[in-house]
Order: sequence, then structure tokens, then C-alpha cells
Amino acid sequence: MRWQGQELGVADAAALPGLERLNGLVRSVTTPEFAGVTFHEVMCKSALNHVPGASAMPFDWTVNPYRGCTHACAYCFARGTHEYLELDAGHDFDSQIVVKINVAEVLGKELRRGTWARDPVMLGTNTDPYQRAEGRYKLMPGIVGALTESGTPFSILTKGTLLRRDLPLLTDAAASVHVSIAMSIAVFDDTLQKLVEPGTPSASARLETVRAATNAGFRVTVFLMPILPHLTDSIPALDHALTQIRDAGAVRVVFGALHLRPGAKQWFMQWLAREHPELLSSYLGLYPGVSATAPKAYRTWLSKRVRPLLRVHGLDGRAEDDEPRRSAVPGLAARPQFVTTSRGRAAEEATRLF
Repeated sequence: MRWQGQELGVADAAALPGLERLNGLVRSVTTPEFAGVTFHEVMCKSALNHVPGASAMPFDWTVNPYRGCTHACAYCFARGTHEYLELDAGHDFDSQIVVKINVAEVLGKELRRGTWARDPVMLGTNTDPYQRAEGRYKLMPGIVGALTESGTPFSILTKGTLLRRDLPLLTDAAASVHVSIAMSIAVFDDTLQKLVEPGTPSASARLETVRAATNAGFRVTVFLMPILPHLTDSIPALDHALTQIRDAGAVRVVFGALHLRPGAKQWFMQWLAREHPELLSSYLGLYPGVSATAPKAYRTWLSKRVRPLLRVHGLDGRAEDDEPRRSAVPGLAARPQFVTTSRGRAAEEATRLF
């Protein structure tokens, strides 16, 4: 790990921005209730991340209070980012969690700058802000408070039922700014869910969170993603999922096929070879070489399968690649004009990951 082997107070040009000096690492913590997990508590220099203009992501600004995720989803697209810390994209991503313990304070300072244009901010784009660690560190209330106080609209995408803890706070925030809530539920079969995303709450627990958010007055979107070829793409499986989503009160569904980016691809294929070896050759055909997305033909086939079911269940919805990805996240506006500081350093500061 790059955090080790650095001299105290000496800059390391190869380190991740914000961890150039070992001073940023406060301590590493293990606790009995998180067996096998180490939390690396860091003092971040910046909280707002500016998404590069060339990115396909449908948002411009993000806040990520954690790096790494104990949800341990075998397919998680963010796994490759752990390699920047000289950690592996597999087990280390699940068990070596970076916690930005001062993120709310730093965010508040950044949002109070005169140059901040109150552009929408997305939470949950890299790793889940309501993963189990949030129950210990309680970073989200401060983040929500800072965004609300500054008049900044924001969206949350999560698999975490800890969202329910903050519903009163989010309800109060929604009286002042636009707040969008989306729940990610990919697998509705309990046995498969425990195998492929072992650290996540069950689908039923997440549906109860959708219901609670709906009862609190939010129009909740469910991300039915990723749909796993040959595992969750049958008509009975999709119909069951959409029935559950509708009954929980969600109003919108965004669906899409599995992506396998570098880092995630190798880890997922290992999982598949162990749990469903009979499907390995099919997946290698769907995701050959360095290909990260399912073929267009498969995505078209999947879309033709899901759309009639959406209509049957009276749900608004679309495929993730139906429209330009700039509009993929509910409640987020199109890309605004980027505003620089008088020193011209906003981009440099905002793109810091720590």
C-alpha cells in the first residue's frame, strides 16, 4: 500500500491525491463487529469530485465518503479504483475500507465558496454511502446537512437500508432543495443474492426501504441493475422483480445488463467459475477480451423483454442506454457551465479523490 513506506511529512508524487503525505492517514481500525475488515481513517483535503467532461457518467459532481465497500458485490464496477492504492480489486476492495472522517466539514467549506454554483451532487456513484460502515461513522447526516444548508440539490443511489435512519433528515432537506432517492436492487432470489453480493441487505429489506421512502413522500427510482445473463434475465425472474418493485411503491425503473470493467471482470469471472461453472463459456462469449459491456444484440433483446413487463406493471422506466447518459440519474440537471475560482484552481481542488 502506498500509505506505508512513506516518510512522515514528505510528499510522495506517486501517491493518490490527498494521500501524498502520510499525515492524511489518522489510524487503521479493526473491530469485532466487522470481522476481517480494516477501516483506514483519513483526513481528506477535498470532498467534492468534479467528473471529467469526457466521462459517460450522467452527473458532474460527486461526494464519496468511503472508498471500498463491504457489500462485496462480485460485479461492482468500482473495484478497479482500489488498485490506485496498490490494493487488489478483489478481497481488498471488500475488506480495506477508506473512511474520510472529516468529509462533512470539508464539504461545508467547499460549498461556502463564492464560486460554488449549486450544481447537483450525486452520492453513491463509486462506493455505497450507506454501506454498513455508515452505521459506525455516521458521515451522511453531516453531508446531507452541508448540501441542504448551501442550497445544493442532490441525489442518492444506494443498496443500504441505513438510508431509513436518515429519512427524517432527508425529508426536511427536500423542503429546501431537490432530493432524489434511488435504490439499487439487482437480485431478487435470496440464494443467488447471498452468493453474488454477500454483504448487501436482502432484496426484501431494500424493498421495505423503498416503501419507507415512498411513505415519507419521495418518488423512488429502483435501479434493476445489473441484470445477469442466464441468471436473472428470464421472463419469470424479471416479472417477479417488477412485481416486487411496484408493490413497494417505486415509480420508476432503470434497467441494464451487467458491465464488467477491468478489475471487476477478473473477480466476477472467478466467482462465476466457482459458483456457476456451466455458464463460464457463455460469459466469455458475451464479454470477450477486454470488452466491458454485453453485445448490442443482447441489450436489445433484454430491452424487448423488459419493456412490456414495465407496461404491465404500470411502471415508468427505461434502459440505461436509451438516452444520453447525462440524463440517466433522476433529478439531476444537464451538465452546467463549469465555474473556476479567481485563481483558476477549482478543477484541481475538486478532482481530488481525498
